[in-house]
Amino acid sequence: MVTGHRQRCAIVTDTTASLPAGWAAEHHVEVVSQIVLFGDESFKEDLTISRQEFVQRLVSSPRLPKTAAPEPRDLVNAYTRALQRADTVLSLHPSSLVSGTVRSAEIARETAFANADIRIVDTRSIASGLGAIVQQAVADVDAGMPAEDILGHVQDLAGRCRIYFLIPTLEYLQRGGRIGRASALLGSVLKLKPILSFSDGQVTPYEKVRTYHRALDRLVELVVEQCPHDGQAWLSVMHGDHEEEALALAERLAGRCSQAHVPVFTVGSSITTHAGPGVLGVSFIGNNP
Repeated sequence: MVTGHRQRCAIVTDTTASLPAGWAAEHHVEVVSQIVLFGDESFKEDLTISRQEFVQRLVSSPRLPKTAAPEPRDLVNAYTRALQRADTVLSLHPSSLVSGTVRSAEIARETAFANADIRIVDTRSIASGLGAIVQQAVADVDAGMPAEDILGHVQDLAGRCRIYFLIPTLEYLQRGGRIGRASALLGSVLKLKPILSFSDGQVTPYEKVRTYHRALDRLVELVVEQCPHDGQAWLSVMHGDHEEEALALAERLAGRCSQAHVPVFTVGSSITTHAGPGVLGVSFIGNNP
């Protein structure tokens, strides 16, 4: 990141983006925390509750925690800091079909920044898919691209982002109200293991496979078939609390997708609340639909 002069554009996002540890601070990206609620206790993801404490509470709590979008005042503070160094703010957030973050961002802009150039983007994505879009936007900022061109690039990437994932149980999605089109699977034979996608901004069933092992093999096949092998696909693996399995999946994909290193990210507490600690997924930027 070039410092010492005013930027044309600054990037704001939130903790659903599953960015690498320390990356946002290094690149001057404002990251606003999602809210996790255990009963009457409210925590800001990555600020007032650690990842380890969250997982311990999640698996031991008799009741599923709830989540909420960042408070508008936190977005106001992020925009204020961003506008001190840039003329335009691009605020990149998860799909409005699964999160109220876009609405919180709109409220923040409407109440405090009537004359500021703040552009709020519903990426229709989430997790490391959103993270890839954020990282590319920062690269565009560093390259000196005008805000309008960065916005166009972000929208193009969002339209080509692919996310596939496996979960041991649909319970968390169902109880958290984020099951989307996968509700059609609730009456399925219990032994079937669905491959889910995050498509059109919501959870969507992709295929039903009879065993988890076969579902994992099929997931690899899908990525090898659909992910561009040009080193520019932002291919990554993400997980809730199964790092060893995620690392093994990344190693399998690296050898077959012409990508020397496939990064592995832990999804945030708010995502784990709804997908469950056993979630394992991949994201990449595909070719044009």
